Formats: sequence, C-alpha cells, structure tokens
Amino acid sequence: MKTRAILFCCFCICLSSVVTAQHFRAAAAVRVITPDPLLPVSGGIGTPKKATGKNGELYARAFVMEKGPIRIAIVNVDNLGWPAALGNRSRKLIKGIAPENVLIGATHTHSGPDAYGFPNEKGESFADLAYLDRCVQQIADAVNEAVGKLEDASLKIAVADAKGKIAYNYYADRLYDPRCGVIQAVATSGAGKGKPIATLVNYAIHPEVIGSGRGILSPDLCGPLYDRIEARGGGIAIFMNGAQGGMVTADNRLDNGKEANDWNECKRIGELLADEALRIVSEAPKQENPGLYCASRRIEFPVDSEIMRFILQKSPIKNEMAGDNRVATRINLLNIGTAQVLTVPGEALPNIGYYVKRHMNTKQPFLFGLTNDAFGYMLTKVDFNSFKRYDYISRTSLGEMTGEIYIEQALKLIEESPQPSQGK
Repeated sequence: MKTRAILFCCFCICLSSVVTAQHFRAAAAVRVITPDPLLPVSGGIGTPKKATGKNGELYARAFVMEKGPIRIAIVNVDNLGWPAALGNRSRKLIKGIAPENVLIGATHTHSGPDAYGFPNEKGESFADLAYLDRCVQQIADAVNEAVGKLEDASLKIAVADAKGKIAYNYYADRLYDPRCGVIQAVATSGAGKGKPIATLVNYAIHPEVIGSGRGILSPDLCGPLYDRIEARGGGIAIFMNGAQGGMVTADNRLDNGKEANDWNECKRIGELLADEALRIVSEAPKQENPGLYCASRRIEFPVDSEIMRFILQKSPIKNEMAGDNRVATRINLLNIGTAQVLTVPGEALPNIGYYVKRHMNTKQPFLFGLTNDAFGYMLTKVDFNSFKRYDYISRTSLGEMTGEIYIEQALKLIEESPQPSQGK
C-alpha cells in the first residue's frame, strides 16, 4: 500500500508538472534603435537623405508567447523594411525559440536608416552596416529578455473597423481594409495580475506622414501609437502592418488640398489608431489558456524586374537566392487563440489581403505585412502593369507572378493548419 501511495503521489506530481507546462505564457520587451549620431533616412530606392533632426525614437519591440513546447516571437522594427538576411542573423542569437518561429516585421516608416543597402546607378550603397549590426543584436536581446520573463497570461482578441480619419488609398480612396486587429496579453498571476502585458495592433497603413524628403528621422505615426497605448495601461505596444500596398497611406489630407506632414499629424493619427485599438479590444472576452500553433513554409519568387535584380545583386545585404533570378523567403501561419495570422514578405495590395483573409479559418484574421522579408509590392497578375496608376508599383515588384505565388502558398498553409482554438 505504501509503495502504491508513493507511486500515486509521483504520478500526481508529474501530471501537475505537465499541466503547468501547458499553461499559456507571454512577455514583451523593447530596445531603442535610434542611431546616435543620426543617420540618413530612406523612403525607398535611391540615395538616403541626410537627417538633420528627429521626432521620436526608433524601436525594436518583441512579443513572445508560449504554450507547452510551442514558443513564438513577434518582433516589429521601425524601418522601411527588414530583409531576412538581417533577421536570420538575429535568429541565430535568440535562445529557446526555433528560428522559423521568430517573425520579424517592419513598420514601414519612411523616416528610418537604409536597411536594404539600396545601390545607386553606379552600384554604390550608403547603408551603415555597423548600425545594422547593432540592430541585429538589439532585436535578439529584446527577444531573449522577453523569453526570460515569460509569465502566465490570458488573451483578449478582437477585429473591427477602426473609425476616424486614419488611412485611405491614394489611388482609389476607399480601396483599403479598415479593419484593425488587436491581440492583448493579460497577466493572470503575480504582482501584475489583471494588467496587460502587451497590446499588438495590426493595421494596414503607410507610416509616411513625415516622409524621407524632410530629413527627419522618425518612427512616424507608430511612435505616438506606442506612447498612447502604454500611457493608457495597455502594456508594451507592438505594431504590425498589413496589406498596405498600392497605395494605402496615412490620411493626412487637409481641406485646402494639401497635406499635413509634421509631428503633430503623426500624433493625431497614431493616437487615434491607438485609441481605436484599445476600444476594439476593450469588450473582448478573455481567452484562458488559449491554443498556440506555428507553421512555416519556404517559398521562391522569380525576379523579373530589372530594378529589383539590380538591387539584389548590388546590395551588401545579401538575400537568399534560389538559383538564377529567383529569391527565396519564408511565410508563417500562426493560430493564437481564436485568431489566425499569415505573414506577407512584402507590400501586398488590398485585394490580395481581402482574398487571403476571406479564406482563413477564423472570424479574426490577421495579416502581418513586410514580415520575414520586404520584397517590394505584391500584385496579382491581372493588376500587374494594367493601369497607369500601377506603373511604379509594377516596376518595384519582383514580377507579374509574385502575388499569384504568394496566394497559392498561403492557401496551402491555411488548408494544412488546424482550426484556431480558444484552448482549455
């Protein structure tokens, strides 16, 4: 009897350990990546513009989630884009998370240092590689810090239209996705019990109120968004962009036909989006011990654009190639509680975003644009070079089949994945 009692106690202890290990946990951490002294800012192809001042700080922000053996990290970087060549270097420095489970997305501010190494017509690049090395380390440090302070948490998840003058489509006013997706992790134990750990905002918009032409280094509207969420008790704020290509931008239009291009307008839009995100998630029910799932797929795109070939060949930031004129990258699918997330390695046009979201296995679809890579604009073949309005975005796309290949591979990931689960 004594032996049986001991065995039973051992069984209970083991069972308790398994149950504890299956608890959903979350944490977040931040690193400032503002260069000091300031560096020239890049809004796209061409020589970066000298920075003479700054509005706000640039950040790398990490949000780590765990359940049982599954651990994922979502990182946003205040930059125009963040190539996988840089992201993969951070992934090698991150402990305790599989590299394919680390998602690194750019906010797409047009007022940050060049991370692409854009070459000029002579093939010369002006990217500051030492600065990018520091960012690589800071990203890894933020993720590692978050891993070290994981705590039991629940989730609040909601998707709804963000109201107010936030975004519009420069090419066709209403051709954009007004939905704002919010994932908020809330502590369920310890001194911070009941308080948000992090609030992730997913919304499609170009943060280019200031733009690169004014010589001001800035996170643009993302900076005030972070400040507002954190000031209102939302924990660490994370911003992941969406399908904002062609050309979903900040609605900074004035009544006189001009645009507001200053920090005050960044604050107006960023704070409004933050307030809307907090409103949207405020009434969402808590998901206790939600499910967590992560899948990834390596995909290849042909590089048909001469401009993009030149950039890939001449840039000191070397992307993974898959043979002559083909580039390789990775897309992810996440189930986080009742939400489902797909990543996009570029700037997908709104119709691609709508189509993919419509096929996702959830009423709470999230699309993380410019994540894992940022290979220019992504159009469907019927849109490619079809309108004069699309001349620029067609030229700065990898090619006619980029959108088609992405949709095909994204739908396969959706088909192969389990249904999102609120968990137990």
